[in-house]
Amino acid sequence: MPLRDKLRTYLALGPANLVRVGSYRAGLRWRLHPVLRVRSNSPGGPFFSRPAAPSSGLSARRAWRDAALYFGHHHVAAEGPPDWHANPLGAHARVEQLAHWSRIGDFDTGAGDIKTVWEASRFDWLLAMAQRAATGDDAELDRLNAWLGSWLAANPPYLGANWKCGQEASIRVMHLALAAVVTGQTGSPERSLLDLVQMHLKRIAPTISYAIGQQNNHGTSEAAALFIGGSWLASHGERAGQRWARIGRKWLEERARTLIMEDGTFSQYSVVYHRLMLDTYSFAETWRQIMGLESFSAELRGRLRAATWWLRQLTDPESGDAANLGSNDGARILALTDTDYRDFRPSLQWASALFCEKAALAPGPWDQQLHWLGIAPPSARLEAPESQTFDQGGLHILRCGKARAFLRYPRFRFRPSQSDLLHVDFWLGRKNVLRDGGTFSYNSGWDDITYFSGAESHNTAQFDGRDQMPRLGRFLFGSWPRAESVEPVVFADGVAQARAGYRDYRGARHIRSLELGGNALVCRDELGPGPADVVIRWRLQPGEWRLTGNRLHGRDCSIEVESDTSGMKLYLTEGMESRFYLHKTSIPVLEIHLTAPAVVTTRLSF
Repeated sequence: MPLRDKLRTYLALGPANLVRVGSYRAGLRWRLHPVLRVRSNSPGGPFFSRPAAPSSGLSARRAWRDAALYFGHHHVAAEGPPDWHANPLGAHARVEQLAHWSRIGDFDTGAGDIKTVWEASRFDWLLAMAQRAATGDDAELDRLNAWLGSWLAANPPYLGANWKCGQEASIRVMHLALAAVVTGQTGSPERSLLDLVQMHLKRIAPTISYAIGQQNNHGTSEAAALFIGGSWLASHGERAGQRWARIGRKWLEERARTLIMEDGTFSQYSVVYHRLMLDTYSFAETWRQIMGLESFSAELRGRLRAATWWLRQLTDPESGDAANLGSNDGARILALTDTDYRDFRPSLQWASALFCEKAALAPGPWDQQLHWLGIAPPSARLEAPESQTFDQGGLHILRCGKARAFLRYPRFRFRPSQSDLLHVDFWLGRKNVLRDGGTFSYNSGWDDITYFSGAESHNTAQFDGRDQMPRLGRFLFGSWPRAESVEPVVFADGVAQARAGYRDYRGARHIRSLELGGNALVCRDELGPGPADVVIRWRLQPGEWRLTGNRLHGRDCSIEVESDTSGMKLYLTEGMESRFYLHKTSIPVLEIHLTAPAVVTTRLSF
């Protein structure tokens, strides 16, 4: 990739952000960063006392009773506290326990994917145990305190991989605070619990600038932890808490203005990360109300209303699932329900009650999130979603009855994480017929990383075997294209239509038009200028599919392909998808091979 194009990409990240990230890394390398001077003592337990009165009418989560739960999918036997420095999904490889966190690498820890070490240290188990303790299970209270004591013994401040990331520390702070809400101990917490929160805020505060520079959910999480933890400490006479709370509030406001676009799109172009951001703000607002703090600005609330509506448009109300768009790293925080990892309804209902003052969904198990927090489900309901274009984030949504089509196109104010330009996701009710490949892992192997984040893992066209953008690193693509020929969604005479296109860094051009209506989805691809070898992929729901000539037959639908050029060939092959982090399965894939220039029409009848 030419140096000029690399420089253009780095400038697109923002000069101020480059300075923030660069100064952080230089400070660690030269051992000059203020965070390296932070010191703290580990508090001794107990951290939570017995709730005054058992909560009645509330259902506690069953997770983490007999087995550990990793990334909302992997169950690992756990009679006692886990090994806090081991990867339980990778032959129990361990990371160095007593090294200062700043001397531990990002991807060469010896334990494989470091997220497997971090997962148990996010304290999701704390919430499940706190709920059971709140319903009168004293054994779970003892277990909760024992696990916290075990974690502190294995993770002295600030040694080991579990102190490496400010966001991981922030998630622990939020979970400690939420456990206090669940057990009714925000007003009179144990001193040891406040000391534990303070120990974490000392780690988070000095590196907040680095989190801001990443322009993602690190900044929102760390700002929320400073606001929540700082205001909690301040309410119990800790002067440093006031400063941390002010810093946290400042960045919560600024991140909402900067990272959440006016149409509700979040900077990471990811459904899972959108949920993480939304849950973070929902808890910040819930905490603000509980503590009787000053309201957030009208602008913040407006951005969060838009972000809530964005998630409503993406979520299937029947299953709670959503299109697997963007990065999917297994993140689900602040969970108080036993619903599935891929069920987005608890987060949606929570945010809608707070920021829209309406219920997004009919009553259901997802309302337990509200009940545990003392939030009455609103009687008014959000309007039903219709076809819509989120142009600031580059997303068309076409609706016709129970059929929904999603078309991604490049509107990159922020760095894209996947080469998924003009990807189409198609749903029939709760069935995801045409689907995204997901993420699988950030550190499993280069082949997996390039496959799942590349064009091959998406329902789009691939020119000459390359991705739509050149890869500059594990998490960075270059030469971000600009959208062309964009036509917003229109709905007339029972048919929804939309269009978008782009030209890549080598001059290849792809324009895709969609029509949804009359029991069919019609996709028209204009490919050029050529000559170029092109593969169009349609990644299919698992099931029986049969290819005959240019027609593919499935249980719920059939696909027919036509082209204005000779030599087109169709193949029914296999690909991989990952709907849960570190879990992948095979799926059928229809591949259309041809030479550009060409126009290809794919008709999916249902």
